[in-house]
Order: sequence, then C-alpha cells, then structure tokens
Amino acid sequence: RFQACIYFASVFQAMSCGIHYLASVFMAVTPNFVCGISGNVSSALFYNSSESSIEDIWTLWTSTENYVVVQLENGEIWELNQCSRSKREVSLDLAYEYEGNKSTFPCSDGFLYDDTKWKSTVVTQWDLVCDREWLAKLIQPTFMLGVLIGAVIFGDIADRLGRRRVIWFTSAGQFVFGIAVAFTFDYYSFVIVRFLLAMVSSGYLVVAFVYVTEFVGIKARTWASMHVHAFFAIGIMIVALVGFLVRTWWVYQIFLSIATLPFVLCCWMLPETPLWLLSEERYEDAQKVINIMARWNKVSTPCKVSELCSVQQDDLVSDRTSNNDTSSAKKHNILDLFCNWHIARRTITVWLIWFTGSLGYYVFSLSSVSLGGNEYLNLFLIGAVELPCYIIACIGMDKLGRRNTLIPFLILSALICVLIMFIPQDFNILIILANMAGKFSIGVAFGLIYLYTAELYPTIVRSLAVGSGSMMCRVGSVVAPFCVYLRSVWIFMPLLLVGIMALLSGILTIMLPETLGKPLTNTLVEATEMGRKKKSCSGKTPPAHSGAALEKIEMFGQETVSTEK
Repeated sequence: RFQACIYFASVFQAMSCGIHYLASVFMAVTPNFVCGISGNVSSALFYNSSESSIEDIWTLWTSTENYVVVQLENGEIWELNQCSRSKREVSLDLAYEYEGNKSTFPCSDGFLYDDTKWKSTVVTQWDLVCDREWLAKLIQPTFMLGVLIGAVIFGDIADRLGRRRVIWFTSAGQFVFGIAVAFTFDYYSFVIVRFLLAMVSSGYLVVAFVYVTEFVGIKARTWASMHVHAFFAIGIMIVALVGFLVRTWWVYQIFLSIATLPFVLCCWMLPETPLWLLSEERYEDAQKVINIMARWNKVSTPCKVSELCSVQQDDLVSDRTSNNDTSSAKKHNILDLFCNWHIARRTITVWLIWFTGSLGYYVFSLSSVSLGGNEYLNLFLIGAVELPCYIIACIGMDKLGRRNTLIPFLILSALICVLIMFIPQDFNILIILANMAGKFSIGVAFGLIYLYTAELYPTIVRSLAVGSGSMMCRVGSVVAPFCVYLRSVWIFMPLLLVGIMALLSGILTIMLPETLGKPLTNTLVEATEMGRKKKSCSGKTPPAHSGAALEKIEMFGQETVSTEK
C-alpha cells in the first residue's frame, strides 16, 4: 500500500515531463502568412477568387509559392508574397496575372497570418518567419539541450543531497518556469525560460526513476520502471487535448503547467528513500521511514536497520580489506568501456541503440502533426500507442529475453519506415496507422534498452555504461528536431535516416549476449566471458563477490541503473 501510493504520486508528475517535452508542436507552429501592407484593403484577389479582405483568402491557400493581389483604397495594387511585396507601377485594373513593371519591397510592415486554426503562436507573436525562421527552428533543439544538461546536473545532485530534495525543487521548478514561459516578453527570454524548464523537467524524470525503483520490490521493478514511460505518454496525449481546446499559445502554456500543481502541493510529504539514507549512514532516519512503511503495509515485524547493516558488514568487510589497495589504485573511467574488442564492440552497439531509440521516438512524435488529417488526433494516437508497447516490452523481456525482443522490433521499425515511403500521400489514414506502428516498435526498443544496458556491464562500470548511454540518448533527442526539419529537403528524409539507423542497430544487436536469467557480473573479466570466452581486459579487477554479499550488490547495482537514467 505504501509503495503504491509513493509510486502513483511520483509518476503522476512524470506526465508533466511529457507535456513540456512535446508542448512546442502546437506552441511554435507556423501558420500560412503573407507580407503585411499599410493602408486599408478594399479588395483581395487569389487566382480567380475575389474577396473583400485577406482573411477570406486563407481557405483557398494551397502553397507557399502562392501570392495575394490586393487593391488599397487609394488605388494602389500590391502583390503580397510570403517574404516580400511588390507594387505594380500601372494600376489600371485588378487582375491576378501582371506582366508590367513592379517595385519589390521588404516586409517592413510585418506579416498577415492565418488565424483560422491558431489565434496566436510564438511564431506569430514575434514574427519568426522568413529571415527569422531559423529562430523558430531552434526552439525545440534548445529545449532538448536543456534536457541533456538537466539530466547530468540533477542526477549528480540527487546522489549528493538526496532524492526528495531534488523532487521538491524540480517539481516546483516545472510549475514556476512553466507559468513564466507564458509571460515572457520576447523570443530570447522565452528560449531561456524554456531552457530552464527543460532542465528541471529532465531532472525530475531522472530522479523519479530512481525514487520509485528504490521503493518498489525487485519482482515489480521492471514493470514499475517501464511504466514511468507510460505516464510520460499520457502527458503527450494531454498536449493534444489541450492544443485542440486552446488556440492561444500563452493560455495553452498556462493550462499545461497547471497539471503540475496538485503534485507540487503534496510532494513535500514524500519521504526520502531508505537506500539513500543507508548509503549516507543515516541509520536512524532510514529506520523511521521503514517503520512508516511497516505501519502502512500492516507489517507486525519491520526490518531492523541495525541487523541489515551488521550482516552486510560481515559479508563485505574482508573483501573491502583485500581490495583496498586495488580500488585506490584503479579508478574506472569511460575508457574502461573500450578495454578490449568485445567490450568496445558492445559499447558502440549499445550507444547506437540508445541514439536510435531516442531519435526514432522524437521523430515519430514531432512529425505526427504533419501527417495530414487532424493533427491533434494524430498526436493523441502517437501518445496512446505507447501504452500497450511497454506492456509488450515487459512480457517480451521476461519470456523471450532482452536481445530476442530488441532485435525484431528494431528491424521492424526500419521496415515500417520503408513501408511508409511507398504509401500514397492521399492515404492519410494508412499513413497515420503506419506511423503509429513505427512509434510502437521503436518504443519497445527504447523502453527495454535501459535495463539491458545495466545487465551487459559489470558492477564496477555499470553506472558509467548506463550514464554514457543516457548521454547518447540525449544527443539523439537534440538531433531529432533537425532531422524533422529535413522534410523540407525531401518529405521522407527523416524516415530514411531513422530506418537506416534502426536497421544497423538491429543487425549489430545480434552480436550482443543474452542476459535473461543470468546474474549481474562484477568484473570486466566476467562481462567479457558472458559474450565470448576469450582474452579479457588487462589490469587488476576486484574479485567476484559470493553468497549474501553478491545478492546485496546485485540489488544495489540495479538501483544504480535507474540513478543514471
């Protein structure tokens, strides 16, 4: 009962992370627009259609190559393009085609936007079009850069100051910065505040994984940690719903940020995790938390911290003594992930899977609003399809194995990307279903790589392995928006890149060892032998632990996995 309350309270806030990660798909949308004109328009002409105002033209707009011909009350006739305007020298009659002389001017009077779908976006607010279009395209990448930095900073702070304090700060930060975004006064303040919002959102997601897995028992840990992703997906669905109901960007941002308020009001009641308290040797505080857990769960004989510590010390004291010189002489670093050919090949493959999973996840999510049809329904479905994919991932991991689940879904992602290229563009429903299938398959691969990475590496470098993989994941999320922008070069370019990466990752995964049912390794020697029994890493490595000590190290090693996520 206690763990369930802790779990659902913590993962509720994970929805806000999904909300803020994908909020820009509607907040930074670029509607149809043409160059503005000073003066009162008496009539507007678009091909053979004549209207009394430009606003009535938007329903006929079909391409960025189009232009609008307007006649002012003073008799002047202008051609309004998207990034320039031309004044006709001879103003005899209002006609769409004109072969005479024209004088071209820049859009010094601003722009006229189509507000039939969106009343206001950050693009229309600060005219992020034409020569300022690149500023709009930096909104999502800079957010993802904040995600990368936040994961590193708050993950380290959580290990130093505790999980609860970071949860408090990042939860409050999401609410404060989320509201502050709506009241920014210019583009640069908007990007800076969004960057800070990305840092605290990422920080919360990282620490929430640690927090819930340190409270949940070993049997339920895989399912519990995997379904934190599911609440992130619910956040994406909320973005679609709020975007459909609210069409003004700053009001839309406020509504999205309010979702974090209930947790902010109650997060101060969450306790610190006993595992972190034990690691800091705060035994009395840990015992208090354990007693509270026992009362909630109606356990008559709660665990005694003093007994646990005495057993652990008896198991490990001799080993610590024998390895004191070795541990002080050898400090492990990122180079240990490349100490021999087998471990190096494993590291490169794992990094590629992390990168591909993140790239595919955000390419499918961000491009869902450009698939045709109802963009709000598209994003909602792209989020909803994640919910069953994590259930499939958990079942596959336990029944088929980590590698045997990862390989087919990576290759399936590549095949779906190819399939989408051959679907005619007017088959909107089929295209949307294929993209949902692509998001489903890449979601399965993306979800299970966290646990698989931890099991592939020994205890002495497990944190390094998962942490470095997480960094590659963040790099993929930064690259993904730029990949989506390549649609302007070729509409299928993002899918082609994701397909190639997924196929390459799937093929290389065949060479990885299966870890289902195998104990966690403790040395680089053991990790190498898990793949192939050949010459292993040179240099001294701590000997493997046995008995009760090994069980405790494996349990705590699994906790380390979540810390680095």
